[in-house]
Amino acid sequence: MSTQSPKQALFTEFAAVAKALGHAHRLELLEQLAQGERSVETLAQKTGLSIANASQHLQHMRRAGLVGARRDGKFVYYQLADDGVLDLLAALRRTAERNVAEVERIVRSYFDDRDGLEPISREELAERLRAGTVIILDVRPEDEFALGHLPGALNVPLRTLEARLSQLNPSQEIVAYCRGAFCVLSYEAVAVLRARGFKARRLEDGFPEWRSAKLPIAECNG
Repeated sequence: MSTQSPKQALFTEFAAVAKALGHAHRLELLEQLAQGERSVETLAQKTGLSIANASQHLQHMRRAGLVGARRDGKFVYYQLADDGVLDLLAALRRTAERNVAEVERIVRSYFDDRDGLEPISREELAERLRAGTVIILDVRPEDEFALGHLPGALNVPLRTLEARLSQLNPSQEIVAYCRGAFCVLSYEAVAVLRARGFKARRLEDGFPEWRSAKLPIAECNG
């Protein structure tokens, strides 16, 4: 009876990790967890899944080592296993962008149409943040902002942006960011700002990548 070689055994384990990523709902759950630790109930609400369905997907990813969990009373809280999961997701995104025609079509027809300007890099934004020459808008919902955000960022969720334009200085450049490279919130925010005469750009990706790069972050107290 044949047995697996060590290399085959490793490939089997690698394949289990890849299989755990093989569902759109799981990628969406990972995007949410990249913002910070969440309960199953919150994750279900954020993604539009039932609690049972969200829990099942999370358990698959936990077995594959992509997420960790802790129990607090009746509630189970999940978090990414480590920042290597962000690297894995970024590699998946880049590969799909380069090699999958449908991904290229969606990016071109939706994202590029909304923002043809080069986004600002993390390094440039960090430099301008130190110099105080830019307004930073975090357009994620309030609960995500509370888990962590860029220093000095104003939390202006997209749904409130129009009503709060008068609070922004039109002579200063604005940089908007949200959950990641393809989070539509920052694209829509930049489109609104430019239509109202503001000079606005997007951060090249989002808060999780900023944190993973060991750049300064702030948290809400209490």
